[in-house]
Amino acid sequence: MDDLIQEFIAETRETLEALSGEIVAWEAHPEDRARLDAIFRFVHTVKGSCGFLDLPRLGRLSHAAEDVLAQVREGGRAPDRPLVNAVLAVVDRIGELVEAIDSGTSLPDHGDELLIAALAEGAEEIAQATLPGLQRAPARSVRLGVDLLDRMMSGMSDMVLARNELARRLRGGDIDPTIEAALERLSLTVGEMRDTVTRTRMQKIDALFSALPRMVRDTAAGLNKSVLLHIEGSDVELDREMIEMMRDPLVHIIRNSIDHGIEAPAERRAAGKRESGRLTVSARQSGNQIIIEIADDGRGIDTGKLIQKLVANGRDEARLRALSERGKLDLVFEPGLSSKDEVSEVSGRGVGMDIVRASIEQIGGRVDLDSQPGKGLRLAIHVPLTLSIISAIVVGVGNQRFAISRQAIEEIVTERSEAIRLDVLGGTPIATVRDRRMPLIDLSALLGIARQDKREGQMLAIVSVGEGSYALAVDTVLDNEELVIKPASPAVMTTGVYAGQTLPDSGLPMLMLDCAGMANVAGLDFNRSAHRDYEEEVVVEEAPGLPALMFCDLDGVRRAVPLAAVDRVEQVEGHSVRFAAGRFRVTIDGRILPLAAQGEIEGRDRLNVLRLKDGANEVSYAIDEALDIILLPEDIVPAREPGPIAGVALIDGEQVELLDILWVFDEHADRDADEVAPLCLIAGDKDGWMASFVRPLLETAGYRVVTQLPPGETPAVVLSADAAPAELAATAPVVRLRSRRAASGAGDDSVYRYDRAGLLSALEARMAGKGR
Repeated sequence: MDDLIQEFIAETRETLEALSGEIVAWEAHPEDRARLDAIFRFVHTVKGSCGFLDLPRLGRLSHAAEDVLAQVREGGRAPDRPLVNAVLAVVDRIGELVEAIDSGTSLPDHGDELLIAALAEGAEEIAQATLPGLQRAPARSVRLGVDLLDRMMSGMSDMVLARNELARRLRGGDIDPTIEAALERLSLTVGEMRDTVTRTRMQKIDALFSALPRMVRDTAAGLNKSVLLHIEGSDVELDREMIEMMRDPLVHIIRNSIDHGIEAPAERRAAGKRESGRLTVSARQSGNQIIIEIADDGRGIDTGKLIQKLVANGRDEARLRALSERGKLDLVFEPGLSSKDEVSEVSGRGVGMDIVRASIEQIGGRVDLDSQPGKGLRLAIHVPLTLSIISAIVVGVGNQRFAISRQAIEEIVTERSEAIRLDVLGGTPIATVRDRRMPLIDLSALLGIARQDKREGQMLAIVSVGEGSYALAVDTVLDNEELVIKPASPAVMTTGVYAGQTLPDSGLPMLMLDCAGMANVAGLDFNRSAHRDYEEEVVVEEAPGLPALMFCDLDGVRRAVPLAAVDRVEQVEGHSVRFAAGRFRVTIDGRILPLAAQGEIEGRDRLNVLRLKDGANEVSYAIDEALDIILLPEDIVPAREPGPIAGVALIDGEQVELLDILWVFDEHADRDADEVAPLCLIAGDKDGWMASFVRPLLETAGYRVVTQLPPGETPAVVLSADAAPAELAATAPVVRLRSRRAASGAGDDSVYRYDRAGLLSALEARMAGKGR
């Protein structure tokens, strides 16, 4: 209601300003019907709004002025000076009350009756309003035309593209630190302006849904039906122009659902349904799209009847029956076609649906149907976020480039790894990524683009959509950019593969891929039975070991790091690395991260960086090149001294050093000191493995770790490789580590020594007294 009142205040202010001289001009020229109509419309609008917004004082004043002006319009009264003064006084009071409502102040009402009495014929003339006017509150909103907003957004889009082009050119050579700082400030400012300008065009979709309850009630009552409406997602925001363009198609679809989808009460009882039909209208955001769904529990679409009607109109029956189920449902969009035999006052399902689809495609959207005969119909309208600026990953297939929303991508991996396997099961390509199975879509095959060199390994982008995830095979991953997305032509958007078009800083037009649309076109099924079939058909013996990323370090040595600690691998420019505050640091995504390295950093134009995360902290580690994803064997020889190397493992006959991420975080992560950190005693560490591997992890998690108990202190918890001494076990809870992944039996409460999360959880549980 607050939003409606603010809109009423803004509209009333605008009209009052426009009418400031109209009443006086009308007195001089009483025959000017246009001015009289404008004044009458104003008080009539105020009166109508007051009834809805529960503003009785304004309602009484505007109603009295409306009655007098109606008499003048009908010729019953002449607009003499006393009448004009009285109307002016009422209009002034309306303005005062509007300002009082906006400012939240109170205005005495003892003068209202005098103003109303002054409107009567023969009443005493009043010179001014009985009460002094209020000071107008500072304006908190400005109403702008959509054309002006379009120009603002277009200019903002050009600014983003210019910023991208400037950054790309500066990356090509040495950059002055002052210029780099200015570019960073420009990027922050452009980002804030982009978000602000984008928000000016957004409006809650409740503005579209608010009129539906009354419309559903009236339509159902006119058809002698009972329909329960359920609305979800009213807080979803959409471009305000898109809301207006969606209004008529949505109303048409809902009226069709009530008229021809939901059965009459008697028919529903005979079908075993409750008499009241159920209609659900929902909205949600999926990536860079808004999806509006209209679902009913009616009779669904009878595709057989549609085919019969088209055959009666001269269409080829054999070709129609050879269509897929989706193709048969799409027949409902044929012009002039209805599945209902009788004619009603409400448009039938199919009649006008071609116009609905054309209207939606005109704004770059698409319509999907899912019908279950006898159970209902679900109609989904996919609408793109027009003129939206999003972060996207640019991928290449053959000699073509495409953009994918970064929000939809979980990770990007290469197929050249033993941890990644591609199979074909029952004609369906399947990708196994670190024991996780998912469907595989080859983008080159989907789009019919020939790959340039099939000998090169593919890149797999793990894409997440609403129903599940799948692997998308591409040739290359090129860049990460902020792009301005606009709708493509209807012929392109209706393929279901694309979400829009964009113009990156290269100046070459590029299409953006619709991740959910590609899954739909490829026929992927994410239901549980499908996943169960994958699991039953593919039986893979679990390989022992810990997944790790093998890389070539800056000093030329091959090393590996547990994959669980790697958030992503990124390439950064050499100029983004600085030695500051006693250590190397790198600027990534507008943040300054500590940079660890083994080897020379300075003098390099570009660096590959591992972004390591432990849940609370983030540290970057400079490398030369990421090589492969491997499985670390269980037998790892630990290092003798704490340091950057945790140990060494035998990988394909080669000794590969294991980066100690615990040491990396201990030495480089920025963390706060904790004066009351719990004391953890390491006992039975004969070979120094726990002191080298586990101690940094515990200190990063906030523990004080010792190998010898200080005099006068009692440990909060004891960490032991074997059974702890009896005197320690009697004073503090004990957590025991084991070297094997599997427990020795049901009574074994030890923790696998590489299970970091399990270790920390066990420590917390023991200290809380849950597992002593």
